[in-house]
Amino acid sequence: MATSIHETVLIGICDGVIDQTKNTSYRTNKTGDRPDLLPVITLQQPTCALCQRGLSQVVQIYCPLAASPYHRTINVFACTNPQCSGKSESWIVLRSQCLDDDIKSRQNSKTIESAMSRTDWCDEADDWGMDNDEQVEESGVQMPNDSTGEGNDVSSRLQDLCIDGDHQSALQPTDVPVFQPFYISVMEETDLDGFHDTDHENELLREYEEREGVIVREIQSCGSGEAQEEYEKATAKHGDEVFTSFMKKISFCPEQVLRYSWDGSPLFITEPPSGVSQMVPCCAHCGSPRVFEFQLMPALVSLLGSADTNSDVSLEFGTVLVYTCRNSCWKSGSAAPVEEFLLVQPDPDQKLFK
Repeated sequence: MATSIHETVLIGICDGVIDQTKNTSYRTNKTGDRPDLLPVITLQQPTCALCQRGLSQVVQIYCPLAASPYHRTINVFACTNPQCSGKSESWIVLRSQCLDDDIKSRQNSKTIESAMSRTDWCDEADDWGMDNDEQVEESGVQMPNDSTGEGNDVSSRLQDLCIDGDHQSALQPTDVPVFQPFYISVMEETDLDGFHDTDHENELLREYEEREGVIVREIQSCGSGEAQEEYEKATAKHGDEVFTSFMKKISFCPEQVLRYSWDGSPLFITEPPSGVSQMVPCCAHCGSPRVFEFQLMPALVSLLGSADTNSDVSLEFGTVLVYTCRNSCWKSGSAAPVEEFLLVQPDPDQKLFK
């Protein structure tokens, strides 16, 4: 007799604003902010395939796979141009990996380089680039008139350095919006049985029930076949049974911003395109099929405000489905992230999550 395999689903929930005076690292699960790169990774600023604007980070997920020796981070970026909203081409997902040995090797290399730099500085400390007959006044060295800009440039570059081995933020052009950063905490979906809804969540459910003509909480509390049959017969006013099923599934925790289930089943918010599994291309590097890994949820939309209070940016979507290489292939010594595949579904009723 065939047996069903239990599918573990992890739920990501916003867990407070990230204090910008504290460093995060590649191990940090977060929304917004700038990417924290693995120490061996170099990232070129991703751009929108539609309008060529720089993309803003939406989430960063630290997700090493079981029985794998690799550190593994996935970064999702999107375009904030309203004309690109809801289009998969205006998003990109990048996977980065490295081994502990790679990190240690890089740290050792930096230590050697730092020691050599200090030695070079001492060796050349007496060489001021002057002729022997030039003298230095006791009051100090007078800088040339055109040196101020160069000095400021060096100073600004020094400010980009960080001695924390786990922290390497990607440089980002100043014209690319940065979303306000929030921590993401994780729990198993099965733990939501004892999860208590807040007043805001109950209000969302009440509005949905009135508008769609279904009573979600009664469906939740009744596990009988009769209650399930009643639900299946109910027709939502908008006629979208997929959306109704989506709302029922997330109603235990409407504020979830992420659902993670490697090689699991995605939760579609609207009817997916026919043959959606054939739409997901195989890995461009090893040819392995891609599997569903996680998705971004509608509640994330309200968190994606600009970190700059003087800037007004937003992002709208229903759900974003992320698919990655089943083998999670990685070339030894690689310093560039691997692009994976995602599918954006618009929200048929975005105002529910405002």
